Amino acid sequence: MRRLRVYHAILAPLVILAFLTGETGRAHAWLGYCVAGMIAVRLILALTGQPQLGLSRFYPQFHDLRLGTALTHPAISRSLLLAIAASGLAAVGTGLAMDRGHALVVAADRPPIASAPLGPQSSSARFSAIVGERHEDEGEAGEREDRPLGETHEFFSNLLIALVGAHISYLLLFKRPLARFMLFLPQAPKA
Repeated sequence: MRRLRVYHAILAPLVILAFLTGETGRAHAWLGYCVAGMIAVRLILALTGQPQLGLSRFYPQFHDLRLGTALTHPAISRSLLLAIAASGLAAVGTGLAMDRGHALVVAADRPPIASAPLGPQSSSARFSAIVGERHEDEGEAGEREDRPLGETHEFFSNLLIALVGAHISYLLLFKRPLARFMLFLPQAPKA
């Protein structure tokens, strides 16, 4: 469980930062690649055979689900995890498809900051030239090309954050000891 907790402590902030930097271009893309790398690590860890790291944690099992125990039954938590994993994979997949490796281009291919164009350009055009984002002439064509994919990426990203919020709320309401453990907080004293 400790490996899972450390993995979670790395993945969760990366996902949140990737979501918050959605309009920043290269930083968002790099964070997306980091999230993709963490997903790859998770798949590799799943091959170790340890039940805490296996993919079976994502499969809801509804046996023994009764009305009295419905809110605390593991099927709820696992269903949320499955939905988070599916929307996260969709968000990462569409993001990688949109970027097509552009963020991975070696920094040497971009002009150094000192040679960024100056003059009558708007400050946003100068910023785009400095950080290596698309220029306006290729940006419009690229946006038209990626618009459905971009909207799909945004949909799954928003869905992911909503599901993460539901996951956090569920754990805090019904599985508080597990939430405290995952957040590296000391366990509450037993009454």
